Amino acid sequence: MSFAVCLFGAILVSVIAGRIHGYTPDLRIAYRHIALPTAIAMGCILLIVFTVLEIRHFRRTKALQGILRASR
Repeated sequence: MSFAVCLFGAILVSVIAGRIHGYTPDLRIAYRHIALPTAIAMGCILLIVFTVLEIRHFRRTKALQGILRASR
């Protein structure tokens, strides 16, 4: 999803810049230098965030099961 959004934004900016400056935009730049590195960075960030969230969920579930066992 982040690749698609970044690619759309990069193409849009490239086309607008081409119109303003009067040249044909090279859309390969949008793929290679903007969208792909941004999508890779977003993927890494999301992997870290979701890993932390899953660890927190696992610890919370484990603690609640311990409380449940202790109350019986």
